[in-house]
Amino acid sequence: MDDRHIPFNWPHLTGKELEYIAESQSKGQLAGDGPFTKKCHAWLSEQTGSKTLLTHSCTAALEMAALLLDIEPGDEIIMPSYTFVSTANAFVLRGGVPVFVDVREDTLNLNETLLESAMTSRTRAIVPVHYAGVACEMDTILSIASQNGLAVVEDAAQGIMATYKGRPLGSLGDLGAFSFHETKNVISGEGGALIVNSPALEGRSEIIREKGTDRSRFFRGEVDKYSWQDVGSSFLPGEIIAAFLWAQLEKAREITDARLRCWSRYHDLLADLEAKGVLRRPCVPEDCDHNAHMYYILLDTKEARDALLAKFRQADVASVFHYVPLHSSPAGQRFGRTSGPLEITESAADRLLRLPLWFGLTEQQQDRVVGIVKAELC
Repeated sequence: MDDRHIPFNWPHLTGKELEYIAESQSKGQLAGDGPFTKKCHAWLSEQTGSKTLLTHSCTAALEMAALLLDIEPGDEIIMPSYTFVSTANAFVLRGGVPVFVDVREDTLNLNETLLESAMTSRTRAIVPVHYAGVACEMDTILSIASQNGLAVVEDAAQGIMATYKGRPLGSLGDLGAFSFHETKNVISGEGGALIVNSPALEGRSEIIREKGTDRSRFFRGEVDKYSWQDVGSSFLPGEIIAAFLWAQLEKAREITDARLRCWSRYHDLLADLEAKGVLRRPCVPEDCDHNAHMYYILLDTKEARDALLAKFRQADVASVFHYVPLHSSPAGQRFGRTSGPLEITESAADRLLRLPLWFGLTEQQQDRVVGIVKAELC
């Protein structure tokens, strides 16, 4: 790596990834659901307390969720606009209509106080997105969902190893989805997992994941042959992906702790700038234990954000903003609708800037990043 260049993200290797991949090859097991997949399933199930199924992406896990909920054309799914396209696309593929609501000003998570006003007779589900690994206000969301007969699908793409009131993200709704993309904390290049918290959905989730067949039951010896049972697709990852992921999960606590130290140092170094009112640091509610997925700052204006971004580029530091709100995108306007004004979403999208954060980022690199921020804003 160039000493001057500071990347936004750098994939961390624990040291066992290639060894485990070679072990899979030596045993002649490269297709999905082999020994390493089973290890990952066991670890994730212990972590969440629920049945877990590896998928080839978090997008695939969300698509499985839409299938499991039998989303039909015209069904409405409430979600934030400030999220990745997969949150909406998974349901749009089934003919569902994303209903975009604004986010909270403190956490940039789905504003739970806006849910009831967004509901109609067609509402089927709520999809809270745990932004930056900080939990949404899940007790309120779950209560509203229960009162109105709605499913809850947690988009916990950024939430591995984070908790809400001591409970793991992804384990709170009917279904949850993790991402192991290379930009996440625990990675496998591409990859994801579906967390099945509703016992009624467990059996069908296996069938949908295995091309609509009961192949999983066959391999457990529960049936003497497998056949086509339901809709489905090939959602499982190959064993090479699972082998890589297992090396990461073994060190998930160590990875998370290192990222938290880096996050906390940024937070301390930037406290004086927040006190001066020139930026806002991330907010983590007391009942949330986050995982240091990202460190972002909110500037006063889009112009201030863009000026700081230009300074970073000049210094060869990779700092980036985040989502273009879905409600303002061509597909969002075509497939979804908004409920009420989305002023906080639009403001945050214009003012937010993410700082480099990865396992191995040095204090000297952090000092340089913060130095650029202070030189521009002070």
